[in-house]
Amino acid sequence: MSDLREVLREIDVFAGELPDFDVSGAPGDPHELFTEWLLDALRSGVREPHAMTVSTTGLDGNPSARVLICKNVTPDGWQFAADAGSRKGRELTGSGAAALTFYWSPLARQVRVRGTVVAGSPEESAADFLARSPGARAEALLGRQSTPLSDLAARDTDVRAAAERIAADPGLVAPGWTLYTLRAEEVEFWQGDKERRHTRLDYRRTDAGWERGLLWP
Repeated sequence: MSDLREVLREIDVFAGELPDFDVSGAPGDPHELFTEWLLDALRSGVREPHAMTVSTTGLDGNPSARVLICKNVTPDGWQFAADAGSRKGRELTGSGAAALTFYWSPLARQVRVRGTVVAGSPEESAADFLARSPGARAEALLGRQSTPLSDLAARDTDVRAAAERIAADPGLVAPGWTLYTLRAEEVEFWQGDKERRHTRLDYRRTDAGWERGLLWP
């Protein structure tokens, strides 16, 4: 364990040239700034910049987190999809809230979003499901995420059967598939610095619109 500690301490962080973050030029709406940062990450070659950690809370008060793909960002909020019967789906229904975390390591940039979550209409959710790849639809059609699995052969057999159902009926939609939108109450933009003089710009939603301010590192 002591050896691992030394290995971890020696890992270089904030390597390379990092971008500047001029907070004086930041837009008044966090959705706009997020889009700018996401496109910057994409242009910089960050792999899967739309991947995000989605954190939820169970009825027992314990947190859980997993990485999902951000489907879109609109004036209403950040969109992602999941099966309503999955653990995350049940937790979203139970608490009605979630938090998102994006981290683009090469740029030393992080965006944290938290707020309330609403489910999309059946039509919106179906459209999202049908836009997935055939393999992704086949897996989701099973509706068994996070349930116990006896062995990998059983997984492969059932996924093949689901793929055959989709091939026979291309319009088939998993009944629990849901497109969610997180309506942000707070959005923080974090720019790392080699000397640990990190810049943090925080947006908070008010009745009058967005208020923003700086946070200590």
